[in-house]
Amino acid sequence: MPIQYYIILAAVLFCIGVVGVLIRRNAIIIFMCIELMLNSVNLLLVAFSKMHYVTAGNDNKSLPLNIGSDAQIFVFFIMVVAAAEVSVGLAIIVMMYRNVHSTDVNFLNRLKN
Repeated sequence: MPIQYYIILAAVLFCIGVVGVLIRRNAIIIFMCIELMLNSVNLLLVAFSKMHYVTAGNDNKSLPLNIGSDAQIFVFFIMVVAAAEVSVGLAIIVMMYRNVHSTDVNFLNRLKN
């Protein structure tokens, strides 16, 4: 598959995530949109690493075999950080819901008291 398809898909997913973060007020939907943006970036990283591995592997046989795995390792670390972000974010949302009885982000000022 050509790399342009991956770029278009990742751009569409990222734009959907940005629009969701900017328009929605529900904290859970905002976190889902942030995860959607992170996954679109991960898709591009893996697609570019695969493209780089294929072109470099065919042109020069003396390159090391792990040239395409660097970006995939980076994607793994992004997914770990995203999972930690979700767990902390959901804990904050649960505490917000216990205090305010809503997940609307406009009510976050009430948590100051």
